Amino acid sequence: MTRNPAEAVPLLDDEPQPERPTTARDGGSAANAGSDLRPERDDASRDGALLDAYSRTVGEVARLARSSVAHVTVSRTRSGRAGGSGFAFTDDGFVLTNSHVVHEAKDITAAFADGAEHGARLVGEDPDTDVAVLRLEGGSTTAMALGDSRSLQQGQIAIAIGSPLGYELTVTAGIVSALGRTLKGFAGKMIDDVIQTDAALNPGNSGGPLLDSLGRVIGVNTAAIPSAQGLAFAVAINTVKWTTMELMRHGRVRRGRLGLAAQTTPLPRRWVRENDWPAATGVRIKDVASGSAAAAAGLRAGDWIVGAQGEPVAEQADLLKLLIGDGAARTLALKVLRPTAGVVAVVHLIVTPSPS
Repeated sequence: MTRNPAEAVPLLDDEPQPERPTTARDGGSAANAGSDLRPERDDASRDGALLDAYSRTVGEVARLARSSVAHVTVSRTRSGRAGGSGFAFTDDGFVLTNSHVVHEAKDITAAFADGAEHGARLVGEDPDTDVAVLRLEGGSTTAMALGDSRSLQQGQIAIAIGSPLGYELTVTAGIVSALGRTLKGFAGKMIDDVIQTDAALNPGNSGGPLLDSLGRVIGVNTAAIPSAQGLAFAVAINTVKWTTMELMRHGRVRRGRLGLAAQTTPLPRRWVRENDWPAATGVRIKDVASGSAAAAAGLRAGDWIVGAQGEPVAEQADLLKLLIGDGAARTLALKVLRPTAGVVAVVHLIVTPSPS
């Protein structure tokens, strides 16, 4: 049971204190009796310095993002008004948000922290990655820098900015908990290449940026699990980039499907060494849908995809890039590591994605 500080009984000034025995560490002198306290004070100073650095980092990132993050309000014929977040990624008025924020919207408005408010039109949306691109009607914007999710590491700072529950420009911070997750999206299909973070997300954060300590966008916040503490998700920015290019060029994403659920996972060091493989991670298959292209090619749960078209596949984004746009119907030559009875076999498979 936690004790209330008001109930604590301090020692009186005249209450006798136990004598600390003299030790060799004291050098036999009472003058050194306080020397043991110095490391504790030094530790406290270091902790304080680290906390100050963390606070300054989060504060600076919030300052940089302030002019670029928008509160997105939509009006729907059936369900009325709703809201979410978004952020400018070009200086001429293009904004990224979630597909589920603007899906079937009749009117869209984006409001920024400086008081500017613009109507917006939907350029295109991709429910499969929960990404949507908006174009503001008039006005310039301050573009946010887009990072590289390939360089992310577990444990690094992750800062989420958005408008949860209608409270504009709210900042939360945490760490990158896991990479390369697969998440079921609002359209019922699996979203690949998802970042898991413990930065607090609430309704309204959807579509806002997830940032690194330098203020670069590393993901687009998409979902939180209400029944769990510290489980929030963002679509990795590398996947968002390719999706965005397709939406801006074609209004939709041309995509091929393999029909599997997978996760970016570190490869056992022994496998990397024995196979002389250049990447330390691969795409581990968790499930293969019956009747899918992956099943027809002979892929199995437990397989690790480590190469495609003669190039390493170190993360889901490497594989997804080959399935988007002009590669939607391309036949892929995969290199697969398959553990069987304690032995790892190298398997080469040919798979032809199903058109989306």
